[in-house]
Amino acid sequence: MDVIVDARASSPTYGRHLAIELSEENGQVFWVPEGFLHGFCTLTDHVDFLYKVTAYYSQPHDGSVRWNDPDLGIVWPFPGENLTLSAKDLAAPAFRDLGSVFA
Repeated sequence: MDVIVDARASSPTYGRHLAIELSEENGQVFWVPEGFLHGFCTLTDHVDFLYKVTAYYSQPHDGSVRWNDPDLGIVWPFPGENLTLSAKDLAAPAFRDLGSVFA
């Protein structure tokens, strides 16, 4: 499951999200425009997740938002227990505390 959140402060859809299930069976792809946050979770035990980016990785520009932020209202397809999260994701702030990242 792939999720994007509009983080463009001046956008009429600021803070809203879109979720889509990507699979080998449905063959869909998902373009994440600049100004959007991106997250995903796997729905099966064995997953190859590939994506292209428009620039090289930049650690100073890397960040995260709490995956289960109630203000975003993302309905993830799992109950939230027995998750494997990175240290970065465990320490992620709420969306409202992120500040203005994109104009």
